[in-house]
Amino acid sequence: MIQLSDRAIDKIKSIIRQENKEGFNLRVGVKGGGCSGFTYVMYFDDQKQEADQLFSFDEVNVVVDSKSLVYLSGAEIDYTDGLNGSGFVFNNPNVSRTCGCGNSFSA
Repeated sequence: MIQLSDRAIDKIKSIIRQENKEGFNLRVGVKGGGCSGFTYVMYFDDQKQEADQLFSFDEVNVVVDSKSLVYLSGAEIDYTDGLNGSGFVFNNPNVSRTCGCGNSFSA
């Protein structure tokens, strides 16, 4: 299972409205790449595959493919907006190492 913080839910709802993506799911996953082995992916998707897990958070539907769920189980997605920049942050207990730039990880 994954979690979304209240800040992340609010930001995702705002982006859905801005981009006219009502009815779309937020697809969250991991893919091979980056200097540590894996990178996170997030995008709006109007499809749900049979093997996808669906998580609902206050009108935000998140889908995760079964392979990515192995690496994301127990993770929380937060949103930060501060002096050092803004963006979504993955707090993932499965991560054993991250790269210096923070864009990739290994499990």
